[in-house]
Amino acid sequence: QIIHRTDDIGAPKVDSAARAIRALNPLTRVETHDMPINAANAEALIGSHDLVADGSDNFDTRFLVNDACHLLGRTLVSAAILRFDGQVYTFASHRNREGPPGGPRLPCYRCLYPAPPPPGLIPSCSSGGIIGALAGMVGSLQALEVVKELTGIGEGLAGRMLIIDAL
Repeated sequence: QIIHRTDDIGAPKVDSAARAIRALNPLTRVETHDMPINAANAEALIGSHDLVADGSDNFDTRFLVNDACHLLGRTLVSAAILRFDGQVYTFASHRNREGPPGGPRLPCYRCLYPAPPPPGLIPSCSSGGIIGALAGMVGSLQALEVVKELTGIGEGLAGRMLIIDAL
């Protein structure tokens, strides 16, 4: 994870990330929310943004963020890693409401994964491990997808998934 340093151990991730972002560009406005997202605050947190980049490490959060983005009409750029494997995908299911009837349908996270896997089937990041270099690579690809979505430049991943096998 390239945004956090050894000196940041013990500090809230939102604080260390904000410091790193401001160090890269002091003109960047950083807004932090040091709280877990839940059903009670998801609409308020997500509804005030144009796009969501999700890198959460658990399925409950992924499903909650997806559902809120789908209901609120927000694009979701999601990234996941475990060990040497990574995935990046853009979910823009709200565009189905904007497109022509009968046109191509864009999936949401829940379309791809209807339910979380049974407990214990997929190890957590802390028990299964992640490779820091892969976190940086997948995070950079996710950031690139965010830029493409916000600027309309290039062809984004909406309706497709990028799978990375780093081995």
